[in-house]
Amino acid sequence: MSEQILVAGVDTSTQSCKVRVTDALTGKTVRFGSAKHPDGTSIDPENWWKAFQEAAEQAGGLDDVAALAVGGQQHGMVLLDKRGNVIRKAQLWNDTRSAPQAESLTLGLGTSASDDAAELKSTGTQAWVKAIGTPLVASITITKVAWVAQNEPENAARVAAICLPHDWLSWRIAGYGPQETDEAGADALSHLFTDRSDASGTGYFDPAGNEYRKDLLDLALGRHDVVLPRVLKPREAAGFTASPEIAGKNVDGGCLLAPGGGDNAMASFGLSMVPGDVSISLGTSGVAAAISENPVYDLSGALNGFADVTGHFVPLACTINASRILDAGCHALDVDYDELASIAFGAPAGAEGISLIPFFDGERTPNRPTDTARLMGMTLHNTTRANIARAFVEGLLCSQRDCLEALRDQGVPINRLLLIGGGAKSPAVRKLAPSIWGMDIQVPATDEYVAIGAARQAAWVLGDSEAAPEWPIEITETFHDEPTEAVYQQYKKWRA
Repeated sequence: MSEQILVAGVDTSTQSCKVRVTDALTGKTVRFGSAKHPDGTSIDPENWWKAFQEAAEQAGGLDDVAALAVGGQQHGMVLLDKRGNVIRKAQLWNDTRSAPQAESLTLGLGTSASDDAAELKSTGTQAWVKAIGTPLVASITITKVAWVAQNEPENAARVAAICLPHDWLSWRIAGYGPQETDEAGADALSHLFTDRSDASGTGYFDPAGNEYRKDLLDLALGRHDVVLPRVLKPREAAGFTASPEIAGKNVDGGCLLAPGGGDNAMASFGLSMVPGDVSISLGTSGVAAAISENPVYDLSGALNGFADVTGHFVPLACTINASRILDAGCHALDVDYDELASIAFGAPAGAEGISLIPFFDGERTPNRPTDTARLMGMTLHNTTRANIARAFVEGLLCSQRDCLEALRDQGVPINRLLLIGGGAKSPAVRKLAPSIWGMDIQVPATDEYVAIGAARQAAWVLGDSEAAPEWPIEITETFHDEPTEAVYQQYKKWRA
């Protein structure tokens, strides 16, 4: 390339929108902008659009960007009426009110010679895993659709299309939105698009067969005559932005739109992960994600068998609670993150018998949506600030060890561990992780890997090669320690 070609990666996450303008050849950041999203588990999607515009402006605008892709939080349910209006606030992945619907949908596919609930749940879980690669928990979109159908029938009756946060924002960037007439609305809805990685988290898409399962959607909504986003191939372009005021104003032909994808798959792509690599991302949620050439069907229900953005698969285990565990520890002890780590280093491994079960907002792995957090094993002797601080850090790490064990149980190879996310900034997390996870960890340079993955996908779609561009990833630190298995076993005892 004789002149610099720019692409943009957008990360519309739970907490904020990030826009990374990137050199398509080298993968280097050229400009960057971000804007916050409001707190909550139920959000008006218009906030995502406003945040994208603000982040794009902070990034110096997108007039010179030749291609763009959006990575977004998985599972969030966006319901549109026949004119493209948002019907109700989007329920996000961490909105657990649909736990009863997850249970009832699971039982609905169960088969048993008796009326035994446990057996029905087990066979129902296996049926869902075989159908879509993943069990149903409150995070999955289809359970939220069922909640609306049961609790807001007037809204359910208005549903003309169902999409996810990345789908909706991509659609708006493409130049679509609410229309004045039903006919115009139907045309606009037909332009919704997604990719297989995000679709695989809905509960009504089969990532192995690459097809929607509208029969399953019918179980939740009572009908399936709704528009679902077109699922694009890994490097298939969705088209161009309709408005040069959004992006590509100074680029011949405008700004090309890539399929985008779910945040976990995009982070894996941004990290250039290959089979044998596992990333543990400590953000709002905690995610242990691997790359597999073949689908993984975990009939126990511990793993989610999602798709990636390249045509492979992302078996992963996800926790609702991650970096916020450290937030809670800081709040409880009235310290900042560095002070929490310093205090924790003053206690021995295992915190003299204290374990934190860190299910502050319920939990997804293990599936305990109504559970709460608790400190276990406290005595008059061991209840000290140092032990409590250590228990908070170890509770976070043991919770992620649960996810690693779920991957190992299904034979997923774990040859290299990559630690990313805001929680990885804690010196205590980095130092103590190898002892609890049982192997060395590598910490890539702090960066926005979902946005990097989205930018890399945009460059891939823009280019001529069947292979994705090779962008180097800098490993800044590698941590070693002797495994301390007793800490995890102590946690398992109290968790049970």
